[in-house]
Order: sequence, then structure tokens, then C-alpha cells
Amino acid sequence: MDKPPLALDPNFSGGSEDFPALLRRKGLLQNAPEITGASGGPSFVPTESTTILAFKFSGGVLVAGDRRATAGNTVVYDRADKVLEIDRHSIMAIAGVPATAWEMARVLEHSFQYFRRTQLQEMSVDGKVRALSKLLRDNFGFVMQGVGVVVPIFATYDSNSKPEARLYFYDAMGAQFEVTDYAATGSGSPAVRGILYYENTWGSKKLHDLNEEEAVAIALRALDTAAEADTATGGVDRTGKIFPLIKIVFRDGIVTLPEEKVARIFNDKVA
Repeated sequence: MDKPPLALDPNFSGGSEDFPALLRRKGLLQNAPEITGASGGPSFVPTESTTILAFKFSGGVLVAGDRRATAGNTVVYDRADKVLEIDRHSIMAIAGVPATAWEMARVLEHSFQYFRRTQLQEMSVDGKVRALSKLLRDNFGFVMQGVGVVVPIFATYDSNSKPEARLYFYDAMGAQFEVTDYAATGSGSPAVRGILYYENTWGSKKLHDLNEEEAVAIALRALDTAAEADTATGGVDRTGKIFPLIKIVFRDGIVTLPEEKVARIFNDKVA
């Protein structure tokens, strides 16, 4: 008697596993890669990058990220770029799978350029925020499979209505949340949020009142503290002299702080 169709097979799990796993279980495919299903984990560990933070200070928005990329408990790379410039006034910082995040950043960059060249004006902040939200929502199928998770922060300067810095964080499904003070995502974010909350509530100055060097010092303290409790966060590598990447969104554009300046502030105000 012939075997029943897969859908009528009593051993068929009813869709709780991915298609290659189903073929493998039926003996039709021996070497297909396993993708995360509802009943099991992935057979490969994707590269991930954490931790990122951003907060508003007197000059604009500071966005910082440590440099470590990991795959499980393995350090893959110690100089990953997690703070990406999208246009002259917009930054996307990434926590999650870099391959997916970098592709999202390229799509955003081209979308903003196309709008500017065809409409002869900048895309509105709401348009930029929703464009990233749509990319995250379109990626949610991969998120459900356990691959391609991206949880970004988006910082920009709104010069169209009332000139002001704008800061957003997202969840993996694409919901965006505007914050007035600070945001942090990634595996080390609980420690970072604790540091930023303490400084903003009980510190000598509110985050909004800090000058540039004071803001950089707090970002370095937060990432270095997160690295003490989270192995996926690189923080400051004192031996390799690797420092977090820090960019600032000013009214006139984006500035990337030189590593020499970050090192000096760390040695003077943190270490």
C-alpha cells in the first residue's frame, strides 16, 4: 500500500516544523540545513551584535555601540560597526544580526536618496521612521524562524517643523517608540538603561544638560559597565585599545568622534 500524503500522515506535525526538517524526517533529504522551528533551536548560531545606546544631550543626540560581534559564546569580530549613517541627519544603530541590519540600512539609504532626488526635498521624519518600521515588519518571518532578528535605534534631526533632535527605538515586529531622553537595546541594555536612568535622575546634571565630553564619558561608563555583566558586550578593550564607536547627530549634520578623542575622554573621565 502506498504511503499516505504528508498532510494525511498521522506522524505529520501539522506545520510545527520547517519544510527541510520535514523532508529530513521523511528520509527525502539528508543534509538540509535546519532552521529554527517551533519545537527546536537552530542548527547554526547566527552572528549577532550588541549593545547600543543613544540619548539626547545639549548638542543633539549621541549614539554609541560597542564593537563586539558574537555567535553564541564565540567572539566573531571585535571591530564591528553598529552605528550606521543613513543620510546627513539620520543614524541607525543595530542590535541583532548584522547581515540583516546592514541590508536594511542600505535599503533605507537608497530610499531616502531616491525621495530626495525625485521630490527635491528631504523625506519627513515620520516617513523615515515608518520606512524602517516596514523593513522590520517585512523581516518578521525570519524572526519567527529564529534568524535575522534586528532591534534598532533610529536617531535624526527634525529641521522641517520645530527644529529638534528625535530618537526612536523599535521592537522586532516594527513597532516604533519615540523617547524623550534615552534608549538602549541589545543583550547589555539592562545595565545601560540602569546607568542612564541613574545619571538622568540623580546625577549632577540631567542628560539634556550635558556637554559633549560629559555625554561621551557617560556613554563609555554605561558600555563598560554592561561588559562586566554581559559577555556579548565588548565595552572598552583596554588591552587591544578598542573603544566604542560614537557618532553625534547635530543640527548641521553627523560627526563621528575620532578614536583618539574617545580614548582621551575614557582615560581622563572614566578609567
